[in-house]
Amino acid sequence: MQQPMTGNPMLPRAAKLFVLLASVLIPSLSFAAVPLCERIVATGNPQYPPILWVDPEDDSRLIGAGAELLEQALAQSDVKLDMLNVGPWSRAQEEARSGRVDMLAGAFLTRQRLGYMDYIHPAYADVPSVIFVRSDGIFPYSGWEDLRGKTGSTVLNNSFGNQFDRFAADNLQIESVPSVEQSFQKLLRGRADYVIYERYQGLAIAQQMGIADKLDVLDGSLMTEQLYLTLSHNSACNSSDLRAALAQAMFDLSRSGVPQQLLEKYREIWAQQLVTSGAVPGPIVNE
Repeated sequence: MQQPMTGNPMLPRAAKLFVLLASVLIPSLSFAAVPLCERIVATGNPQYPPILWVDPEDDSRLIGAGAELLEQALAQSDVKLDMLNVGPWSRAQEEARSGRVDMLAGAFLTRQRLGYMDYIHPAYADVPSVIFVRSDGIFPYSGWEDLRGKTGSTVLNNSFGNQFDRFAADNLQIESVPSVEQSFQKLLRGRADYVIYERYQGLAIAQQMGIADKLDVLDGSLMTEQLYLTLSHNSACNSSDLRAALAQAMFDLSRSGVPQQLLEKYREIWAQQLVTSGAVPGPIVNE
């Protein structure tokens, strides 16, 4: 004899549906509650005052306008920053490519770098680069063609814009070395005819080396590129949420004039360090 049905026959099905939905929704809610990334490890060019340079009190760290700007951008999402000195600029880029560091606190935009980094817009500084020569070795200059047949020097993996990079690769002899100090030494010893580097960063390093009076800048050699924060494709922290948060933070900071304020602040800090070290500070503004 068939037993009469008791209760609502739809309850077992409803219970199963509840369990299924819970298994889907609860992980999603948990994921949403996880912060974008608790800590970011960043680095950059250690010879780039006032944007970045080695902390004189701790050579494992970088300080400068780029470091503080990135810290402020991340702070809006409660993300902590470790700003490490990993060595020369070429090494810093390799660390970002591999994902061993998450971010660079300043890089020009190039086609090659787009292959392994996301750029955070907007840019935060316009950086002029120039051609340095010995004061007693100035040569006529009206354009890049005048560099043919001469030996140049710059820092490994440095870029001066896609157009110049292509021209240089096809037409010029430019030897790359790990540091701009080495480039300037090659220039002063007659092993190079010119050095191409960022203008004010190059002047700052020359002042630190005590050779600023031995260098000159070729008129008409100015090239200006924009500097960005970048996030490695291989960073475990790289997510659409973090990229959006950084872009929004940079938008707000740029509109408030914070990048320029930080550049002014760290120019003064760098100049004071030069005075303390016995070097003579000069203008190292970014235009």
